[in-house]
Amino acid sequence: MSNTNTMKRVVLPVVTSVALMAVAAGCTATKKEEGASVEPAKSTKRGQITATIYDRGNIPSSEGTVENNKITKWINEAGPVDVKFVPVPRTQSEQKLNTLFAGGGAPDLILEYAPQIKNPLIDQKQLRPIDDMIEKYSTEYKALLQKYPALRKAGTGADGKLYQFGRINETIPQRGLFIRTDWLKKLNLEAPKTTDELYQLAKAFTEQDPDGNGKKDTYGIAMSYNSGAVLDEMFGVTYPGFIVQNNELVHGWDNIKAVTEFKKRLYSEGLVDKDYLNDKNGSKAKQDFLNGKIGIYMEQFNVPITFYNDFYLNLKKNVPSAEITVIPYPKTPVGQYNPIFVNPVQMTAVVNAQAKDPESVMKYVDFASSEKFMKTMYYGFEGVHSKSEPGKCPVVTDLDKWKTEFNFGAGDFAMLASPTLSGKCYFGTEKLDAKDPLQNQVKQMFEMNSTFINFDLPVAGPTHAEQMPQLPKELQLILTNTTKQVGVGEGDIWVKSILTPNYTPEQAKQDAIAAWEKAGGKQVDDWYKSFYAKDRDKIILTKDIYDIFKEQRALQKK
Repeated sequence: MSNTNTMKRVVLPVVTSVALMAVAAGCTATKKEEGASVEPAKSTKRGQITATIYDRGNIPSSEGTVENNKITKWINEAGPVDVKFVPVPRTQSEQKLNTLFAGGGAPDLILEYAPQIKNPLIDQKQLRPIDDMIEKYSTEYKALLQKYPALRKAGTGADGKLYQFGRINETIPQRGLFIRTDWLKKLNLEAPKTTDELYQLAKAFTEQDPDGNGKKDTYGIAMSYNSGAVLDEMFGVTYPGFIVQNNELVHGWDNIKAVTEFKKRLYSEGLVDKDYLNDKNGSKAKQDFLNGKIGIYMEQFNVPITFYNDFYLNLKKNVPSAEITVIPYPKTPVGQYNPIFVNPVQMTAVVNAQAKDPESVMKYVDFASSEKFMKTMYYGFEGVHSKSEPGKCPVVTDLDKWKTEFNFGAGDFAMLASPTLSGKCYFGTEKLDAKDPLQNQVKQMFEMNSTFINFDLPVAGPTHAEQMPQLPKELQLILTNTTKQVGVGEGDIWVKSILTPNYTPEQAKQDAIAAWEKAGGKQVDDWYKSFYAKDRDKIILTKDIYDIFKEQRALQKK
């Protein structure tokens, strides 16, 4: 996620048929957790570390807690060190981590995506460089760095030292734009190709009783959390709010104004839930859609098995007649954009400068980067959730059991695992059974979402937000301090314009620019503009992500 001025052009080799090296660090456990394969110890020394884990509030009550469950028990039995997991609320990770560091109790290993959280910790010397750890103690991750030098470039700080561990991801659209096609048929309407048509459709879904119950109790479109993020992306807007225009990187004030105008129109005409802003994690909008009360909805769509388990099954259970499909992002008044992609070279972990046992931290990172770890997180325990045959991909034999025991957190525990490095078995659709009608429908929608990509179109921003170059700390402070007021998505000024009848988006734009410049934001604008003009080849850009996407799709088809 963090990039520097010392980086050279990123080159990511194509994976054809590669498997990660086997786990080098041994294990000491003597018992098995429901079929988990446990290897004998290879070292007499067994360290202890602490590590964060996102708490999304979604673990089934039967499985314990996010820090104590079958996955954590397997990690401690099969892994080379004892790990105590420290839960961090997913939607409040910055506050939680700042509190932990301020109190001197931050864990040894911090699993975190957001660069705006990690970069200040690097600047404050709260995190330690990891070059020496890798050189002295690593086998697995060291080999990964040698094969994929982009990981080193993306994880290097402004001082030229390596601070972040990362992974190679399947590069696919992050989210999907879903629509009730049975409602379209009922009202004799078509899928929208422009945002004006999207508005008209949301209006019809709100006012024309699409569910046929004789009540005006449906919303046309969702606008909280992922749905709001997709609307921003649709208009070319993403954090930190910069766009490429005439081959220059500039602040996208006009794009932010345009999406604010669209949201204000939806809100003022009652086409969205008036309380959308308090739906911080999108749970209410999700339930409304799953209960048949919203016609257009946007959701994470980068892990199809999770979408199938948590979303599609519940929709079909609650509303058996519901039919949905995924559609391309419509054209907007400020252009047409592709969805944001999953970050292909993603930095996911850093080490506390106060960690007392860096060797054990490195042993755990090696274990968590291994094929064995990835296979377990993806397919569950051999003989319990899945079975393997030589020369074939593993097969999930008990999806319901896997859903209960792994689906809540496998992705978060696997933040150091690189899904595609073990070949096509770890691509997203492989776990779906094409013979099952509902699973096959999700598989088809997932594949369709990728076919919508038009390589002649941009995505919001010049690259994935996590790949944006690291600002000098005084400029990062300006950006951080102004985010609440003028930031994309939920900046106070933009939200005020949406909610306030006589406060126009044009006036909000003028006020936002004034607040930004008063805080010194022009310095940030000038820095980004200069970096893009002189040094943009030092980071992964959209065109590089497109190339990786094409290469991975070619591998999957083999």
